[in-house]
Amino acid sequence: MEFGRVPEKQLSSIDFSLPQEPVANSMILKGKNENPRVYIGCAKWGRKEWVGKIYPKGTKAINFLDHYVKNYNSIELNSTYHNLLGPTEISAWAAKAKGRDFKFCPKVTKLISHESSFVNTATVTNSFVEGIRAFGENLGPVFLQVSEYYNPKERDKLFAYLQTFPKDLQFFLEVRHEDWFAKETIRKELFDTLRSLNIGAVITDTAGRRDCAHMELTVPKTFIRYVGNSLHETDYTRIDAWIKRMKFWLDNGLQEIYFFMHMHDEAFSPELTVYLVDELNAACNLHLIKPQFVQTSLFTQFNVARKRT
Repeated sequence: MEFGRVPEKQLSSIDFSLPQEPVANSMILKGKNENPRVYIGCAKWGRKEWVGKIYPKGTKAINFLDHYVKNYNSIELNSTYHNLLGPTEISAWAAKAKGRDFKFCPKVTKLISHESSFVNTATVTNSFVEGIRAFGENLGPVFLQVSEYYNPKERDKLFAYLQTFPKDLQFFLEVRHEDWFAKETIRKELFDTLRSLNIGAVITDTAGRRDCAHMELTVPKTFIRYVGNSLHETDYTRIDAWIKRMKFWLDNGLQEIYFFMHMHDEAFSPELTVYLVDELNAACNLHLIKPQFVQTSLFTQFNVARKRT
């Protein structure tokens, strides 16, 4: 993910602190949940760089998903953004995860999110929803990412569109234009609207856009898009802060967490995922699966085992 990327030399000077807990989150966090669900994934399974790392040597692209589901329990599915897929292709993917507690979290097609201005969308929306329903019990939250150029002046059309989402599916919204966060009245209207519609707010944690790491919970679930910087030292301290925040949320009743690991160089996503899962399992008494390396190099051992203070 290139959104929010800054030159590496600037990373050590950025304040990566997560915002304080929003007051409105108290409406969501209402007590201990004895059976929280936590899902960790990446944005793609088709990474050739992972062959010989977490995919066996010689693995062909057609078999990448077979191995991905053994290393992660969810995927942020960007394929559905680029292509309007039907039930046949999606059913084939779902079959790879059959019998596993694995969630596909599809991104709404760009035909709606970036090319429609949220008018005359019924036909495309129906086709998109028909396709993703083929995931069956492996369908996780669906997320709509609007363009970073889409500003709050257009919010009436967006809010009207959100009301058309099927109510039996869990949706999340990601906004990027700075004006959504710059004015408190606009910010409050956004999150109040999502709360009223039972739609979640995507939290995006990336170096160059700290306002997108807003920490707002509008449903008892959260969808986090974390953008690391190829195992820069700040990646680990940032993960440590997220461990503390997610533990607080889980201890206070959050039902589900979806945490998706992004990198500007996705080759290194598995290493940081291992660190994340090890620390989260220890802090929250969970038993999440993590990437299993085919052959662990000394470089990998150093990076996945390092502890931050």
